[in-house]
Amino acid sequence: MHRLKDIPLFSTLTEAQLNELHISVKHYTKGSIVFYEGDESDYLHLLLDGTVRLYKTTPKGTQIHMHNFAAPEIIALFAAFESIPFPASCEFLTEGTIGLLPLQKIHDCLENVDFSLALITALSRRMKLLANLLHKETVYSSEAKIADLIYTNASVFERLKNNEIASMLNMTPETLSRILSKLKKEEIITIKDHKLTILDKTVLETIITTNKI
Repeated sequence: MHRLKDIPLFSTLTEAQLNELHISVKHYTKGSIVFYEGDESDYLHLLLDGTVRLYKTTPKGTQIHMHNFAAPEIIALFAAFESIPFPASCEFLTEGTIGLLPLQKIHDCLENVDFSLALITALSRRMKLLANLLHKETVYSSEAKIADLIYTNASVFERLKNNEIASMLNMTPETLSRILSKLKKEEIITIKDHKLTILDKTVLETIITTNKI
């Protein structure tokens, strides 16, 4: 399990300051829900161990994948600092641990200049993440989404099943399978024993840019 000091936001605090934060720790099993979209909380959620996914649910009950986070990381940073309900639900993909930090303790830390600068950096990073997510969901075709995932994180095909990857990309498993088959037929990738190998990165870049194979 990671320590609080492993999270960049808290790395500049002294041991005495860290001890004053009084974090409570909660352990979760795989599939457990940390919070639901619309819930409110007086705590900042710190992912100290494991991997979670954030997703939104449509009125029809369809889940829209937003992002996965692996420890050590801060979850729902904007919601905590804006004191608003969680904009998405959070579910553990593995066993894991969450540290709960009272928001008032965060406000006390703002007197530390290094902490304040680290907070600005963390918030900026989240804004870039959200902008990137919005771009992919509104601009990328299914082919471009898959090409981008292969280009940036091919190892995910070794760790997750195709239906889990399809859920991450907000598409049906059938669409994922069809596009992967086309990529293999065009000799852009190979997949053997769940290991994906890129044969032509240039073509992947072209797919991402042009939105088509």
